Amino acid sequence: MEIERKFLTVSLPFSLKDYPKKEISQCYLSFSPTIRLRRQNGAYILTVKGKGLMAREEFELPLSAEEYAHLLPKAEGQMVEKTRYLVPLAEGYTAEIDQYHGSLTGLWTTEVEFPSLEAATAFLPPDWMGQEVTNDPRYSNACLAQYGLPRQESKP
Repeated sequence: MEIERKFLTVSLPFSLKDYPKKEISQCYLSFSPTIRLRRQNGAYILTVKGKGLMAREEFELPLSAEEYAHLLPKAEGQMVEKTRYLVPLAEGYTAEIDQYHGSLTGLWTTEVEFPSLEAATAFLPPDWMGQEVTNDPRYSNACLAQYGLPRQESKP
């Protein structure tokens, strides 16, 4: 079960150069059900996601480079490319700050994953995380791949 909250990042009170990062390219083999194909720092992953926004089931399967290359032409929508910065938070959680590229340039989001719904509900985000969009499906990566940027976007 994946439990996370998502925010539009509006400003950062720190430099991202001091934190580890991942280069991510992802696309979708299906939007219903959600089947994602991801390349992340040289690793290849096929992900199947259940329905839901804050909480949903998720299954990941590692792929070889050859399997990834075979599946890639079957993708629907556009490729979502982003740099993900991993920033530790005081509460012991990690902020995953995504800087989007390509046609999604200008969009920044921050996600925080939780061990339970109770922990997710109790979490008080710092102001820099910005407006919460957890329950706004327009900001899911699947919708971004299908429809592009929503009307409202943010820059740190």
